Amino acid sequence: MDDLFENFGRIQKNDPEFHEIFKNFAYGEVFEYSVLDEKESVLVTLASLIACQSPKAFKKILLSAVNKYVTPEEVKELLYQSVPYVGFGRAHNFFGVVIKVFEKKGIGMPLENRSNTSAENRHQKGRELQDRYFGAEMIQMMNDNAPEDQKHFNRFLEGFCFGDFYTRDGLDDQQRELITFVFIATLGGCENQLRGHTQGNLAVGNDKEKLISSITVILPYIGFPRSLNALAIINEICE
Repeated sequence: MDDLFENFGRIQKNDPEFHEIFKNFAYGEVFEYSVLDEKESVLVTLASLIACQSPKAFKKILLSAVNKYVTPEEVKELLYQSVPYVGFGRAHNFFGVVIKVFEKKGIGMPLENRSNTSAENRHQKGRELQDRYFGAEMIQMMNDNAPEDQKHFNRFLEGFCFGDFYTRDGLDDQQRELITFVFIATLGGCENQLRGHTQGNLAVGNDKEKLISSITVILPYIGFPRSLNALAIINEICE
């Protein structure tokens, strides 16, 4: 998959030494230790670049990947899924990047609406997914134990995060939960949430090997400290 690095020509021209080192590691050696397929590898890479605020690298990889490894619809859903986790302040620039790449590739916009909820049922549908991922007892306990002046945050999680986004078509449960794990691991400092979404990944069928592979693939972009922190949590939860 070293074709994903083909648009980094300026680095290759001006610093061929670094270009060769990074390409051999990030697009060669790393993939020898990953069980992710090509689509999953691209999705977690793009997810990590959103969370670490690297729109230029995101654009260069997306130019190589869209319509080859990932569909425009999957890119759209990746972007939507990022908003509850990295916040619109971080995601905003990437909406513009995706629009420019799609225009350059001749991809017509807007893409098809993928929503499966309405204003009336978004909370119900979101709660159903929360229960499936994390267990109805745990979600109910979280809601019951929230202070009265903070219960609206759980309401937001139910309706906005899960009801508005997780219920959409375009990515399956395993893909959504895997990229969510990557968003949180890349952000760093969100260990409790990373524990929860490690469990969520296991619940939807992403095993320990797949989680380790996702960290393996994004290590070149997030560095060793955050990667090792994520691995420690994977080991803790999977015991």
